[in-house]
Amino acid sequence: MPRILGVDIPNDKRVAISLTYLYGVGSTAAARIVEETGIDPAKRGKDLTEDEISRIVSFIDKHLVIEGELRRQVAQNIARLRQINCYRGFRHIRGLPVRGQRTKTNAKTRKGPAKTVAGRKAPPRSK
Repeated sequence: MPRILGVDIPNDKRVAISLTYLYGVGSTAAARIVEETGIDPAKRGKDLTEDEISRIVSFIDKHLVIEGELRRQVAQNIARLRQINCYRGFRHIRGLPVRGQRTKTNAKTRKGPAKTVAGRKAPPRSK
């Protein structure tokens, strides 16, 4: 498996698909990387030469923010929103959808499993 910036990319997949295994590289960015570096998009990961891998790495270093640095940026942005007490920060703190989605229904992923709230017990009746 070729290793690009600390991530193993698959041997048996095309290079354009393999590059999407890097955090921060989607299909569009991967296609751009392959085009700009002059690598055949149909080539498989196992067929990459050391020269091609070094061209990919140098292009990514020069033009993209990926992996650890990108994760750090995202975490810092969320921490900033929390710190300035804006609406989006509160939504992050409370674990609710941030971008205006409804929460009465359809927020299961963000809110997690249902937390059952027991109803108040009625006082015992006197006879």
